[in-house]
Order: sequence, then C-alpha cells, then structure tokens
Amino acid sequence: MFAVIKTGGRQYRVVPDDVLEIGKIAGDVGTIVQLGEVLLVGGESPILGTPTVAGATVAAEVLQHKRGPKVISFKKRRRKNSRRKRGYRDEITVLRITEILADNAKPSIGPRPKKEKVAKPADDGDEAVKPAKKAAAKKPAAKAAAKPRAKAPAKKAAAKK
Repeated sequence: MFAVIKTGGRQYRVVPDDVLEIGKIAGDVGTIVQLGEVLLVGGESPILGTPTVAGATVAAEVLQHKRGPKVISFKKRRRKNSRRKRGYRDEITVLRITEILADNAKPSIGPRPKKEKVAKPADDGDEAVKPAKKAAAKKPAAKAAAKPRAKAPAKKAAAKK
C-alpha cells in the first residue's frame, strides 16, 4: 500500500518505513505526527481524493530537525559597482513513515525505541602501545637531513650611462 501526501507545497509518494525530508513541521523528535492531506491511497483498489481522501491520514515518526544545504544568491551588475550576496538554509524535518491509515483510524504503531550505544571494553592495553609505535614510526631526522637549497646569487643590473 502506498499514499501520495501533500505537505509544504510539495507532493510525496510514500510507503511504510520510508524516510523523507520535508519542510519543517511542528513536533518533537521521537513523537508520532499525522499528515492529513492525503491525495491518493493506492493498493489493490486505489482511492483518489477530490482534492483529498476523506478520513485518510499518514502517521510518521519525527526523527530529527535539521537545516538544509547553503544556498547562495549572488547578483552583480558589471561596471556599476553593484553587488548583492544573500544566502539561506531551509529548515528540514526528517520523518519515517510508520503507517497509512484510512477511515479515521488512529495510529497503532508508536515510536521506535532508540538503540543504546554499547561501550567497547578496553583490551589488554594494546591500544596504549599502538600510538607509541605510530609516534616512533615518524622520522623527524629525515626532515633535518634534507638540505635547504642555496639561493643563486642575484645578478647585478648594468649601470646606465
């Protein structure tokens, strides 16, 4: 099953477990938000909306809020001493689609639990030995052994008469 949703003036085709970046929407990280403007619900018998499908929503989990890449607008009028440089970065929300709902159904899937980072135990002290070997591998004597080039004597300009 898939759906076509509209948010932020753009349309997206989504299926469950899709991750997509859309314009910033309200919602804390880790919460479930419902996107209500569903234009099409596809599957065995597709349902077209006029303009939206009544009672259909898409549930999505907010993964993060971030900013997009820099966009720089530079304008110059030649020979006029006129320049203008402006830039901006879009605010973006990253979503994971959890489920596509029809007939005013409520989301049944909650946010996924976050994976905890497991600290790796220190081994027998081999890590302390490795940086020492790397430091010993560098050869500062090689730099000292290289002779600097002697400058060629400057030519004297001939005296003008």
